[in-house]
Amino acid sequence: MTTEIQITECPRDAMQGLTHFIPTDIKAAYINLLLQVGFDTIDFGSFVSPKAIPQMQDTAAVLEKLDLSGSRSKLLAIIANYRGAEDAAQHDQITYLGFPFSISETFQQRNTNASMDEAFETVKRIKELSDKKNKDLLVYLSMGFGNPYGDEWNNEIVLKWAEKLINEGVKYISLADTIGIAAPEQIASLYTLLTSHFPATIFGVHLHSTPDTWHEKIEAAYQSGCKRFDTALKGYGGCPMAKDELTGNIATENLIAYLQEQNVSLGLNLGKLQEAMDYSGQIFV
Repeated sequence: MTTEIQITECPRDAMQGLTHFIPTDIKAAYINLLLQVGFDTIDFGSFVSPKAIPQMQDTAAVLEKLDLSGSRSKLLAIIANYRGAEDAAQHDQITYLGFPFSISETFQQRNTNASMDEAFETVKRIKELSDKKNKDLLVYLSMGFGNPYGDEWNNEIVLKWAEKLINEGVKYISLADTIGIAAPEQIASLYTLLTSHFPATIFGVHLHSTPDTWHEKIEAAYQSGCKRFDTALKGYGGCPMAKDELTGNIATENLIAYLQEQNVSLGLNLGKLQEAMDYSGQIFV
């Protein structure tokens, strides 16, 4: 079933900053429930250094426990370097490789231990690998709406890097509000700017928010034509590499409620959604 809006549910983003290790079986059981809901994509894990993100050290083991039969959802794995891409690309079950490319030089170093120029060279290599392994590369423009480090940021910088990525054949780009600072007007203007310049590219948004600002951010993106949203049940998560005090993901149930108000047909199994929300209490304690 094809729907107008594509929702990527992000249990990986929700879990990765937790200090207590979630057992592999519990991770897999939770994601298996999410697979039954009918989301377009599940951001289920990452192939990154276990020293950097200890929570994701069992991603390959979790993958082996997932039941994709009868699910329309595609799997996305985050990678931060070429080695991670090689590991992820071995698995036929994975559709998307997600690479965080930062508009902030400071954050690129902090997040992937590489400069922006080095990260761009890595993107080019990963794109070649993705093509060989029949994967889709999705690049997140992290710190896409500004940064707390004083690094230069403006629309032209975002536009420049988006064009460079697109020229390398990247078809999927997600604007990431890594620290939750984007204003609705900024979301609308930047999204419109990018889609008007690059109409053949599929742009999504990965917005972080406090509980009282999610509606205006979602509305700004939706009214600007966005059809691809990243969210996490109950708004858990954030980027542990960004700063000490996390701004959470936008809650999936809030996005769904907003879209229902817009009479958008999502085709989701709301019973399984409730089961997943109930089960999440075993993880996010």
